[in-house]
Amino acid sequence: MGGGPQKLAIVQPKGLPEGTQEYEKKRSSILEAFAAKVPNELRLPATFFSSPPSNVSAIPATCGLLTSKEVRITENYDATGLAEAIAHKKLTAVEVATAFSKRAIIAHQLTCCLTQWFMDEAIKQAEELDDYLEKNGKTIGPLHGVPVSIKEHMPIAGTYSSGGCIASTALDDKDCHMVALLRSMGAVFYCKTNQPQAIMHLESTSHYGRTLNPFNIHLSSGGSSGGEGALVGMKGSVMGVGSDIGGSIRCPSAFCGIYGFKPTSCILPMNDMISHPFSAELNILGCPGPMCRSLRDLELFTKLMIDSKPWLEDPKLIPIPWTGLQTSIASKPLRIGIVDHDGFIIPQPPVRRAIAWAKQRLSDPANTGAFEVRTFNPYKTREAISYTRRMYWPDGGAVVKDAIASGGEPTLSLTEWGLSDAEKYGMLNAEDVNQLVGERDQFRIDFVKSWAAQNVDVVIAPAFVGPACAHDTAFYWSYTALWNLVDYPGVVFPTPIKAEKGEKYAEDYKPLGKECAHVRELWEQTNFEGAPIDLQIVARRYHDNELFGALALLKDVLELP
Repeated sequence: MGGGPQKLAIVQPKGLPEGTQEYEKKRSSILEAFAAKVPNELRLPATFFSSPPSNVSAIPATCGLLTSKEVRITENYDATGLAEAIAHKKLTAVEVATAFSKRAIIAHQLTCCLTQWFMDEAIKQAEELDDYLEKNGKTIGPLHGVPVSIKEHMPIAGTYSSGGCIASTALDDKDCHMVALLRSMGAVFYCKTNQPQAIMHLESTSHYGRTLNPFNIHLSSGGSSGGEGALVGMKGSVMGVGSDIGGSIRCPSAFCGIYGFKPTSCILPMNDMISHPFSAELNILGCPGPMCRSLRDLELFTKLMIDSKPWLEDPKLIPIPWTGLQTSIASKPLRIGIVDHDGFIIPQPPVRRAIAWAKQRLSDPANTGAFEVRTFNPYKTREAISYTRRMYWPDGGAVVKDAIASGGEPTLSLTEWGLSDAEKYGMLNAEDVNQLVGERDQFRIDFVKSWAAQNVDVVIAPAFVGPACAHDTAFYWSYTALWNLVDYPGVVFPTPIKAEKGEKYAEDYKPLGKECAHVRELWEQTNFEGAPIDLQIVARRYHDNELFGALALLKDVLELP
C-alpha cells in the first residue's frame, strides 16, 4: 500500500487475492479508519518501503521515532520488571504505555501485526493508574501499568473483534472474562493483533493483511496468534494473549523466537473469547495462554490467572492450585524424552541442530544425576493428524465457508487446505460426532500407555517441522496438533540456534512419506536465513505445574532467559 494522508504504508512482500467490490470497499474503509489514528510523526519514511531489509527486527530501535528512554523501556524490561518499576515509581504508567504504543505501531508498519491500535485510550487508562498510585500509595493490582496485547477475536470493551472473516466483525460492549481479569489487575490495553481467516491457519493472513516474520519478512510469523508472535518478537509487547487449538500459541512463538504456553484445557478462562460456539470443541478443546519474552512472565501470567479463582465465574474450569516454577519434581533424575522426529515428518536441518544442541546439553557429564535422557517416539502421529484434520470441522466447514462468502471475501488457499479433509464428509450428525469422540478417547488411552511404557516425565520435541515457513506453506501441524488431540500442556522456549544459509539435509536422509518429502522440497525452495528456532517441552495432561517444575530444573542448562 502506498503512503498518503489516509493510507498507512505497510510492508507486504506478497499480495492477497481480491474479493468482491463490496468486500474490497469495506476492507479499505477498515484500513483507512486504522490509518487515520496514526500521526505523521509515528510513520516511517515512505522511502523505506521501496526496498525493506529481510530482517526488520532492529528497525524500531534505530529508526529515530522512539526516544532513547522509550527504547530502554521497550527493550530492557519484561512484564515482571515493568510491574516492579512502575510500583516503585521508577517509571510511570504513562511513560510505559506511550513507549509500547509507539513501538507497536512501528512494528505494525514493518510486519502488519495489528488489527487495532488505540494509543490515546491506553494513555488515558495509564493516567488514571498513575493518579491512583499517587493518591493511594499502592497499585491497583499486580499488573498495574503493564501493557498487554490481545488477539483479535478476544473482546475488549469499546473495540472491535472478529471471528476470522470480515462479515463477523462486531463492536464489543464488554470485556471477555480474561480481559476483565487483566483489567482488574491494572493491565493497560493498547492494541489488538492479527489472526488468520477462520482463525485456523498457522499463518496470520486476514482482511487486515498478511503478518510477516520480524527476522525474515519472506517467512510467516505463524498462526493463529501470529500478530502476537510478531509484536512480542519486535519488542512491541512484553505480554500478549493468544489461543491454541492446533499450535496457535506455540507455532507463532516458535517462529518469532519467544516463549509461549499452551496449558491443558479448562485451566485458564476462555469465556466469551469467541462470538459463537466453535464446533471443533466438540472434539478438541482450545485454550488461551501467554506469549512472553521470559520464563518468569509465563509464570506470572498463569499464576495471576489461577490465583484469581476464575472457576468461581466459569464452571467449565478446573480449580487446580498453581505452584508453577516452585513445583517439586518427584523423580530424581528428571526423565526427559527427546523427539528426533515424530515418525511422520523429519524436521528440517536447523531444527535437528536445535534438538542435538538440547540433547548434548542435557547429556553432559556435568549433569549426571540431574537428568536422564532417552529417545521418545510419539504414538502414531500420522493417524493422530488424520483424526484432527477431520475433528476440527464436524460441520464439514460449512459454517465458516458461509461466513466468508457472505462478506464477499476470497477464500484463502490455507483455508481451503485446512477444510479439505473434512469437507468431503459434509455436516456430521450426532452419531458421527459420537464416533469421532470415541476414536479420540481410545487414541488418548493408547497414547497414555505408550508414554508410560517409555517412562518419561517430560518430552522435548520440535515445535514445527522447520523454522518459520514461507508464506502460504504452513501445511504440517503434527508437532503441535498431536498434543492438542491428547490435551497435553506445552511450552515453547528459545534456543541459540538460527537457520543458516546453505544448510543441507543429511546425505542419508530418507523421507518417511510424501508429506516428509514435501517438507524437504519446501526447504530447498526457500531462504530461511536468520529464522530463530524454538523447541517445545510437554508434560502429561493436567501436569501443568510439573511442566513448570521441570522448566525450573532446565533453566540454567538450556540458558532460558
